Amino acid sequence: MSQLPYTLYRASDVRRLDSIAIKEFSMPGIELMNRAGGVVFDELCIRWPDARNIVVVCGAGNNAGDGYVVARLAHEKGYSVRLVALIDPDALQGDALTAWGAARAAGLMVEAFDAVSLNRSDVLVDAIFGTGLNRQVDGCWAEIIDAINASAVSVLAIDIPSGLHADTGCIMGHAIQADVSVSFIGLKQGMFTAAGVDCCGVIEFDDLGVPDAVYQQVEPACQRVDWLTLRQQLPARPKSSHKGLYGHSLIIGGNEGMAGAVRLAAEAAARVGSGLTSVATRPEHVAAMAAARPEVMWHGVANRHDLRKLIEPATVIAIGPGLGQDDWAIELFETALQSGKPLVVDADALNLLACKPIQYPHWLLTPHPGEAARLLGCRSDEINQQRFDAVKAIADKFSAVTVLKGAGSLIHTEHEQTVLCNDGNPGMATGGMGDVLTGVIASLIAQGYELFDAAQMGVALHAAAADKAAVSGERGLLASDVIAQFRSLVN
Repeated sequence: MSQLPYTLYRASDVRRLDSIAIKEFSMPGIELMNRAGGVVFDELCIRWPDARNIVVVCGAGNNAGDGYVVARLAHEKGYSVRLVALIDPDALQGDALTAWGAARAAGLMVEAFDAVSLNRSDVLVDAIFGTGLNRQVDGCWAEIIDAINASAVSVLAIDIPSGLHADTGCIMGHAIQADVSVSFIGLKQGMFTAAGVDCCGVIEFDDLGVPDAVYQQVEPACQRVDWLTLRQQLPARPKSSHKGLYGHSLIIGGNEGMAGAVRLAAEAAARVGSGLTSVATRPEHVAAMAAARPEVMWHGVANRHDLRKLIEPATVIAIGPGLGQDDWAIELFETALQSGKPLVVDADALNLLACKPIQYPHWLLTPHPGEAARLLGCRSDEINQQRFDAVKAIADKFSAVTVLKGAGSLIHTEHEQTVLCNDGNPGMATGGMGDVLTGVIASLIAQGYELFDAAQMGVALHAAAADKAAVSGERGLLASDVIAQFRSLVN
């Protein structure tokens, strides 16, 4: 099984790759189907070495054809195979019909779906829907998927879990919850974001021998990034280094009752390597914060005049953590917008922006789905249904590098390919994580990275630190636990 590629595709792109391989490189479709079925069967044998009873559930199209190949191979190897056909296999066409013919010739017969018998099988192979699904799953199809999910049987999905939209990662009404998904030729972008991360389980990949020349003809829709590869962009610091070489991050926020948010952002900026880190916050917070983290310069600001003095020496401004939306917050936000400095905008600053949309020449927005919905004037569920479209819409509307946070965080800016980071874990679903990310990205900008690069690196570093912090458990993970991992990851 191949290592997961960093390139991601839409379903239509993968169909083009498949077509080019068949038409221009003399790779017959039935050969690709037999290879796909062989890869899935091999994965089944490796993943479940003690399994003997297999049920293969086939729907329509080439996904069903792959399923018939798996069933035939398992039967020929002596497995007990129940082959379930959800439509008449004789109604199939092309390579899928050929695959069914080979399975029938090997002695296999099809039967109707029986939910009661599912738990008597060791593994279920999902070959119901492929990547071409573009309608809601309902009726008997929905009932079958629900029954599979309710059973205790392990599920191996062919190419993509049935019911999951390959492009968006949203569930089309009902979707298989797979333990393992084996994807072919090109990884589908929807597998790595939104509900895709819940449905796919462990993702495996095989290119089925498609030559590199085929991939050169189709541009990927998206690129995956991780800290393992992006870490290489951090140069070794010269022995003659001084703090002036690594920028000055100014973090603005910490309204009444929310001082912790700005402290988390400031500590993250310092831990990632900002030469100097300053905070503009409510005056009453300064003494306690300075005592807790003396390496950060804490400044009480009452109005725009106090803030302007702090803006001048700053390399970058991050605004939003614990900012609030009162008159104090509005005044500071407006002052930051007049600075001309690179801005990282998060949390309540995004909510203020949603109330009065503007464009700014050099800024980076980091919304979660709720904030993204307010920026675009829609519902948060609409954001999650179309995450790729949403991140592009925000970037275009505000002329900004945009990070759409969530499972499979997305980064986009004009004239650049969308980037996805699929690292991270459910333990990050807790207060303060976004504040930490804001500080990380601001620190990288202060150190000289362009906004788009800082966004990619910041998201990947933040996710890698969270994964490292979650080794002892995801539940109860705190934002400060993530900060504690940064030093080891940037050195």
